[in-house]
Amino acid sequence: MNFIDHIRIECRSGKGGKGSSHLRREKYMPKGGPDGGDGGRGGHVILRGNGQLWTLLHLRYTKHVIAEDGQVGSSNQSSGAAGKDQIIEVPLGTVVKDAETGEMLCEVTKDGEEHILFPGGRGGLGNQHFKTATNQTPRYAQPGEPGIEKWVVMELKVLADVGLVGFPNAGKSTLLAAITAAKPKVADYAFTTLTPNLGIVSYRDHKSFVMADIPGIIEGAHEGKGLGLRFLRHIERNSVLLFMVPADSKYIKHDYLVLLNELKEYSPELLDKDRLLAVTKCDMLDEELMAQLAKELPKDVEHVMISSVSGLGLNALKDALWRKLHAAPTERTSFPEWTV
Repeated sequence: MNFIDHIRIECRSGKGGKGSSHLRREKYMPKGGPDGGDGGRGGHVILRGNGQLWTLLHLRYTKHVIAEDGQVGSSNQSSGAAGKDQIIEVPLGTVVKDAETGEMLCEVTKDGEEHILFPGGRGGLGNQHFKTATNQTPRYAQPGEPGIEKWVVMELKVLADVGLVGFPNAGKSTLLAAITAAKPKVADYAFTTLTPNLGIVSYRDHKSFVMADIPGIIEGAHEGKGLGLRFLRHIERNSVLLFMVPADSKYIKHDYLVLLNELKEYSPELLDKDRLLAVTKCDMLDEELMAQLAKELPKDVEHVMISSVSGLGLNALKDALWRKLHAAPTERTSFPEWTV
């Protein structure tokens, strides 16, 4: 698969160059004193956001990122050259963690944003810095500082305005194909979508927003069942969550609460996001059945009846999503406690 969202890399910043302990010796100046230059700093390992990248595929076969060491100082107070930095370009939404401790080191969310992941070691001071009135010819200098060597884990969390949440075969990919130019795989079986797909939804007056189709969630996904933990993290970066349950489900409210519970068990913070319920495949219902179905839906979440095939309710869905994306914080819905 070309969608790579998790890699492990060893990074090593450069060590600083050693300071010089040179003594000036010229024809008419046999005792010129110390003139050793400083060592150059080691190269940094830098993380840079690139808005043109969508996955970590370009780093799939990169196991080691090694920055250049600093050069040693030389005579005539000449400092050594700094080591060349190593720049790792990553897609927006990338989080870097220490592979051993799991501590988050940094995250990149903007194009061109840079973080010094591991700084290079400082160069050592030359012997010119150590001369004193009582020690006018020091014959020693500082060694350079060592670089930092660590294994890191890079995880990509898809950045999108709207994330689609639903069981397998709920119509998420069909919706994405219907309202965007994306062409995800659509088929009549579970787990058709194995990787997140992004699409840009065109709205009124040349406006737009980004929608992400996340692989289907099943009960127990927070424990790793199905595709589970592998893709649940992509929901963390979405502003609005669009829950999708098909109209032919026996218990729509129960399915919605199961999905909500999986998000809660994975990360309780996901419950603070605005959400919307879309009942899909409504082209097989008449108005009377839809009115009856609406009475059985959860009361604490706004719902829209849609059909991606016939186009039913798609404009109303776009309006509702746009309204939630641009609602002021005080206008956002507060959700009561609930249980499955």
